[in-house]
Amino acid sequence: MADTLFVTGTEPRSGKSAIVLGLMQLLSRDIQRVAFFRPIISSSEASAKDHDINLVMSQFNLDMRYSEAYSMTMQKAREMINMGQHEALLEKILSDFNSLKGRFDFILCEGTDFFGTDSAFEFDINADIAANLGCPVLLVCNGQKKSQDEIVASALLTIESFEDKGLDILAAVINRVEDSDGSGMVEELKKKIRCPECFPIYVIPEEAKLGKPTVADVMKWLDARVLYGADMTSNLVDNYVIAAMQLGNFLNYLERGSLVITPGDRSDIILGSLASRLSTNYPDISGILLTGGLEPSSSVRKLIEGWVGAPIPILVAEGHTYKTARILYDLYGRIEPSDQNKIQSALRVFEEHVDLSELRTKLVAAKPSTVTPKMFEFSLIMKAKSRKQHIVLPEGTGERIMRAADILLRRGVVDVTLLGRETEIRTRMSQFGLELEGVQIIDPGKSPNYDDYVKTYFDLRKHKGIREEDARDRMLDPTYYSTMMVYKGHADGMVSGSVTTTQQTIRPAFEIIKTRPGAKIVSSVFLMCLKDRVLVYGDCAVNPNPTAEELAEIALSSAHTASIFGIEPRVAMLSYSTGSSGKGQDVEKVIEATRIARERAPELLIEGPIQYDAAVDINVAQTKMPDSQVAGRATVFIFPDLNTGNNTYKAVQRSAQAVAIGPVLQGLNKPVNDLSRGCTIPDIVNTVAITAIQAQAVKA
Repeated sequence: MADTLFVTGTEPRSGKSAIVLGLMQLLSRDIQRVAFFRPIISSSEASAKDHDINLVMSQFNLDMRYSEAYSMTMQKAREMINMGQHEALLEKILSDFNSLKGRFDFILCEGTDFFGTDSAFEFDINADIAANLGCPVLLVCNGQKKSQDEIVASALLTIESFEDKGLDILAAVINRVEDSDGSGMVEELKKKIRCPECFPIYVIPEEAKLGKPTVADVMKWLDARVLYGADMTSNLVDNYVIAAMQLGNFLNYLERGSLVITPGDRSDIILGSLASRLSTNYPDISGILLTGGLEPSSSVRKLIEGWVGAPIPILVAEGHTYKTARILYDLYGRIEPSDQNKIQSALRVFEEHVDLSELRTKLVAAKPSTVTPKMFEFSLIMKAKSRKQHIVLPEGTGERIMRAADILLRRGVVDVTLLGRETEIRTRMSQFGLELEGVQIIDPGKSPNYDDYVKTYFDLRKHKGIREEDARDRMLDPTYYSTMMVYKGHADGMVSGSVTTTQQTIRPAFEIIKTRPGAKIVSSVFLMCLKDRVLVYGDCAVNPNPTAEELAEIALSSAHTASIFGIEPRVAMLSYSTGSSGKGQDVEKVIEATRIARERAPELLIEGPIQYDAAVDINVAQTKMPDSQVAGRATVFIFPDLNTGNNTYKAVQRSAQAVAIGPVLQGLNKPVNDLSRGCTIPDIVNTVAITAIQAQAVKA
């Protein structure tokens, strides 16, 4: 198993931090304990944290201190080299590196930023460090604003230089390439390198949004303060517009994402800019930057404060307009730890243009047996992406739903439809600074499918006494409408419940989608992500007191669900008795359920009745059921009733700090899943990914 990798760029602004994010995400899928280490950082100020260390530690919640993530500053490294202490420098770095190696399974290292004046020095020191740490190297070449010939020549020189130093190149990434799919570039480069089959070469196109600053970046660069709109500083800045003209002429120069730069006493420009954001006839600007340290007059501020919140952020900077604009034009956007939009976009671009399977094979030869919550969540996203499905979210105006949809679309996990009034959804998108590129928005009452859906529902339910006017009312309900979309094949799955009850979510599914052939009931499981494994708990949400036959069906459905998510099913039918140790009606029900399940699926590993400790603890299992193939190794736990299941999953969730994903509904013809009303944005993302994977299984 590979345990280290050294990522190095070849020049400034190669987009190396985005590559590091993608690699950390990939490593987290298979490896439990990953460290991040930068031998030399650029920052020389004690109070200023290194950007990439801060980014990676924040995003992946690494179990290490900031001080452990680097060895020294560039200033210190130069001093040691100038004093002839080259060996001492390497020894210090190697010592710090080895102190991590004993605690972590993998160390991802990142080279210097090439922001100094001597790029040759940085190139050599990176190569030297990688060689002494014994790390294979992943090269990141900058293709920005270069022709194909220039990129090939630059990459070839870099590759040959590293090979001449005896380094093992694991892969090369040509990043930020403009106007090219990269295939010709790779072919040309492979014709010229010494061993074209020794390592893969990937080409990642320029993603303009990753290099664009946010309003928050502008604040930091200029040490500006926020006058209004502090919750909208994540807005991306596409361009700068210096407002020197009269208002009528100035408005003609506004573009989407413009940051308007104007002195703080230009009330006409300020009010005109604010009005443009509220007008559908002008593009959405990102914000206003007031220069000269001047704030609007009291009457203008009174007018702004009379709105229900300023529609865009307004900043105040001390410098004059020309000086301020000159500073901004020299700076560029970075991926900040708080900017999830950029982080998710960077991960999506990496995953789309790098062969993850190929790179993973090179990085990790053997997969460890432990599965952490982060590994499992990553596997959900990757499996959902493998055959993209279309998921409808009926609670389309909810902030959590919209933010989760934004992440899903940026990562390319699923296609998304939101239900609701389009004007309301678009307005809220603007308020939250979301783009939701590619989202479909449907207002049920205005949909061209509305009448067809009404007729279909009426035909399905008229035997229950439903009138046509009742059917029309039902199809105005977003949950009923979205369930009908799934039934008609206009969506592959539905997720709801962030503001509605479980019954409101699943009742339409019972009426329209119904259970799959061979299934008599709908049940549920929770995917319980413990620190080192993922278990399946069922049924903890739907059936209060199942019969023996229903309990057997829950067991078979739960085993099937486990298989869908890559969990080998070993089913424990839980009871207060293990084997024949106890008697009673409740035990007899579990015995009968186990018999029925074995009869219906003789190939399935299933044990019951069995107590929880005997099912999960190998030492207890050796005493109570030494010959069982399930005891001590169970992965699927079937509770005898809802009271036991619901309390147990919550107890484990809280006491063991487990991540509980679900409830995942099973037994329906097509996937519908319920959210808890207290769900978080990651909960929604995970549930949508699960629904997509279930949809894949339905189509298989």
